[in-house]
Parts: sequence; C-alpha cells; structure tokens
Amino acid sequence: MTLRLQLKRIGLTSLSLGFLTSCTPAYNQKFAMSFLPPAPRNAVQWTPLADSGPKVEPNLYLSDSASFLKITSRSTSASTQVDVRIRRAEERFQEGKRLYAKGDRENARARFDDAIDILLGTPEAAADRTKVDRKLEELVTAIHRYDVNGLGAGDLSGQVAYDRAPLEDILEMTFPVDPNLTPKVQEQLTATQSQLPLQMTDAVLSYINYFSSDRGRRTLLAGLKRSGRYRPLISKILAEEGVPQELIYLAQAESGFLPRAVSHKAAVGMWQFVQWRGRQYGLMQTAYHDDRMDPEKATRSAARHLRDLYEKFGDWYLAIAAYNCGDGCVDKAVQRTGYADFWQIRDRRALPKETTNYVPIIVAMTIMHKNAKDYGLEDLELDPPLQFDTFEVESSTHLALIADAAGCPVSELRELNPALTTNVAPAGYAVHVPEGSKANVIAVLETIPAERRASWRIHRVSAGDTLPSIAKQYNTPVSSITSLNPSASATDAEVGDVLIIPTASQIE
Repeated sequence: MTLRLQLKRIGLTSLSLGFLTSCTPAYNQKFAMSFLPPAPRNAVQWTPLADSGPKVEPNLYLSDSASFLKITSRSTSASTQVDVRIRRAEERFQEGKRLYAKGDRENARARFDDAIDILLGTPEAAADRTKVDRKLEELVTAIHRYDVNGLGAGDLSGQVAYDRAPLEDILEMTFPVDPNLTPKVQEQLTATQSQLPLQMTDAVLSYINYFSSDRGRRTLLAGLKRSGRYRPLISKILAEEGVPQELIYLAQAESGFLPRAVSHKAAVGMWQFVQWRGRQYGLMQTAYHDDRMDPEKATRSAARHLRDLYEKFGDWYLAIAAYNCGDGCVDKAVQRTGYADFWQIRDRRALPKETTNYVPIIVAMTIMHKNAKDYGLEDLELDPPLQFDTFEVESSTHLALIADAAGCPVSELRELNPALTTNVAPAGYAVHVPEGSKANVIAVLETIPAERRASWRIHRVSAGDTLPSIAKQYNTPVSSITSLNPSASATDAEVGDVLIIPTASQIE
C-alpha cells in the first residue's frame, strides 16, 4: 500500500496534503482586510552597550541567542518507547534509501511504508507524542521526494518553481497598535542585548501585534522553521563580514528564507536582489544559473552591500532602508528633510510606503525572536541544517545523471542547488550532492564520456525490468543499450546491474 493510501486509511488530520506536495511553491493569499492607521509615534530608544559600527565581535550574538534559535543536540535520558519507535522508523527509512540506490524500487517502497507504519502505530496518549508527529512530517516530506520522481523516474520537465515573497503583501499595509504591548516591550528592550540598535515605536508595536495574530504568526513560524536550513551558514558569513547578526531577519522579511523567492519588482532570491544590483556584488546570471538564488553567494553579497550602506550613512536603520529602496532614494530623503534619522524621515513621508514599513518589520521580528519565551516561540523545532558535499563538474552534466549516481531524486538535487535554472549544470559549476555521495557520483560520471553527460543516463536494474522496458523508459533502442553494456547483450539484465543509457532526449 502506498504512503498516500496509508495516511488516508487512518484519517490523519494533522498531515494535510501540503506535506505530500512540499516541492511545489506555496502562494499566500492577498489580505483582503483593512486596519486602523497607527497612532502617533512615541519612540523609546534603547542604546546597545557596544558600538553599533559594522565591525563587531562574532560571539556577542551567539552568546545571547534565544534558546529556540540554537541548533544543538539536547541531552536525553534513557530511551522511551517513543524514542525506540523513532529510531526504528529512521532505520527503515535509511534501508529504503539504500535499496533505492541499488535500483530495488519495490523493496524500497516497502521499507518506506514500514517506517511510516511504525510511527502511525504510536498510541495517541503516548508521552512525547509531538516528537512522533514531527518525525512523521519529516519522513512524509522526504519520502514524497521519491514519490514525485516515481521512485526513480525523475522529473525532467526542466521547469523551475519559484516562490512568492511571503511578506510582500503587508509592506503596503498598516495595523492597529495594542496599548498593552508598550510596557511589555519597554521591559524587554531593557534586558535585550543586540548588535543592531532597537527602538520601540508605534510602527514597531503594530507589527509585533500583527505577528502575534493567527495570520501573522503562521507566516512568522513558517519562515523561522525554514531558517534552520541556512542559519549556521548565514551566521558564519555575517560574522566574517563584520555586520550585526540580527541582519539575518532581513532574509526573513525579504523571502521567508526561500532561495527562489521572487517579488513583483523582479527581485530574486533569499536576499531579493534585482538583476543590476546583484551583478554589482558578483551575483551573475547565465542561461544555466542565477547566483541570486544561491544561498551562500547571495548572503555574502547581501552582507557586503549592507556594510557598504552602513559606511555611507553611518546608521543601521538608514542602511536597512537603503537596502530596500536604494541608497539614492534615502540620499534624497535626507537632503529633502534635513534629517539623517530614519524615524524623522518616516514621519515626514519622504520614503516609499513599503520602506517606511520595512524597517519596523525587521525591528519587530528581532525583538520577538530575542524574547522568544514571551511570544510563544521558545523551543521551536527548526528544520535541520542542509548537509551536502560539493564538487565541480568537468563538463555540462544533466541533473538526472547526477541523481542516478547519488541515488537520490532529482527534486532533492534541485533543493540543494536552487540557483540552477535548467536541468543541466554547466562545466565548472560547483554542484551540491547529498552528504556522503560525492565519491560515488564522481566515479559514475567518469564512466560516461564528458561530451555525453548532458544527455546520457545510468539505470540500476530493478525486479521486473527487461531490456525492452528499460529502452522504452528512456526512449532509446535496445541495440543502443547493449552496444554500451556488452554484459547485458548475451542475457537479459539482472537485478542490481548498472547500465549506461545513451539518450539525447534530455538535452536542454
């Protein structure tokens, strides 16, 4: 029985179809409600203990991070029954992956189903039931990658799925201020350490109020959960570039940590670079890839751009505003009003509406994240950091061939390589592959002529496969397969055999 049928059989309400379609982009509905305008601003400033310049000690933030932001292993007591079930399910899943890599799709499916059944058999009243639910969601998402690719068929459409920037709608909106938040936030700022100066204004309070609502909280939590994939990478780069660690929340405001986010202004990537600005900071676009969607390269460029803006304006709020609307726009606002202060310029409506809300959103999220317990964000389960190996392809190479060699779905490679805009990685491109698979991938690629790696495939023979069925699957003659695989010409292919498949059908 397939995973879908099993879930349907038990009537799980907590596992929606969304878990089974995690590879498709999610689009937020446009808000169709009006809100009261913000009350007049009443600013209370908190001044950080350290100098707010761009060069900072990298450990300051890390030593004061909210507990839910730290991705660490927690010590555990003796294994409970829940822990045993989770361990057994993980073992079955890993067995399934190994079988899939060997081409045994039928038994791989059986192991995947076993893993799900083990978790579904957990009593509802069991202690730590939430741990089981989290593991179940994790495995459903992982197994779905294989389902999307037909357990080996591969999605070769070449269509890149883009995501809508989650907070784009609210940048033009205003929200009510909850007066009860004022003393609470004042107290929080007194006890909060931050490399980024924090101020409480009505605009900031209005966004804290919004992100505390059901709608805003869903958006906030989705971004926070996803941030776990990239947080160690981003934190490291921000420290290396000498800018405040709190600037990570620009990525949440810009894209919700979606590497392929696209705005209505054609800004692209986790840090939302428009084309010309991206090129200014070394983010190139070609027919094969767009560096703006590369999390590491884009983060490095964003940190340097923000540092340059701070050095120009001498103020982090003006630098953040300039990141949103451009340094020329902020320059004109300063000249027109005579104030080199974001809040004064904001009050005089000298900046675009989107920018006047952009800075308060980032300040609001920073305050909430640094006071996670007060906002019900403590102990939030973040996505695990992405783990991968990297190597440069010597010639143009199809992702399907790399996936064949790595024993993973094409969709997993796309998640690890979001900057690729086609199914072919160009010569010299640094490709990410699942951790531990690099040596095998390189060894397999060396068996394929360099000039054929953009089209040829390899196939691991499964039970029920015949040379005619394999030839039909890849739309190539049997004679072409046997000419490259002499051992398969005398007798039919045997389970476990690895065949080189010559085909031109996937050339981009």
